[in-house]
Amino acid sequence: MPADITIHPSTRDDIAAVDALLARSYPVLLKPDYPPSVLVTALPLISRAQPHLLTCGTYYVAVDGQGAVLGAGGWTFAAPGGAEAVAGTANIRHVVTDHRQTRRGIGRALMTHVLAEAASAGAQRLECLSTLTAVPFYRSVGFQALGPVDVPLQPGVSFPAVLMDRPL
Repeated sequence: MPADITIHPSTRDDIAAVDALLARSYPVLLKPDYPPSVLVTALPLISRAQPHLLTCGTYYVAVDGQGAVLGAGGWTFAAPGGAEAVAGTANIRHVVTDHRQTRRGIGRALMTHVLAEAASAGAQRLECLSTLTAVPFYRSVGFQALGPVDVPLQPGVSFPAVLMDRPL
């Protein structure tokens, strides 16, 4: 991780910066792996910060020395989309790195932090609904692919993803 990057829990004050990061980076990062027909319906729904997630205490931002948010992500015991939580299983949530800053160790630093925090809170296993784009990254930090899934975003709109897991 670059020396000038710090990771801290996100707050309500980070919502606008994370919203801008998602809106700026997801279209660029996901474009090679998804057809335009998927992106045109999914991006408006997934490229928005979730205020309840950013204020939950287990969502983090990676910030440079000037205060710019270069990455974000976290975990919760609550499953995404209101699915039933599984005891001992934490869920990786809404991870993103600025598309202009990939391959600098920011995502890895965030995940290292997330893994340590989830383990210290008692999680024994992590699940992740990975974008097709992020599968190689999650594999590099110890996750294994369980198989493809369609994530419902709203009635009539779903997003192709890969269910992944990792023991802690």
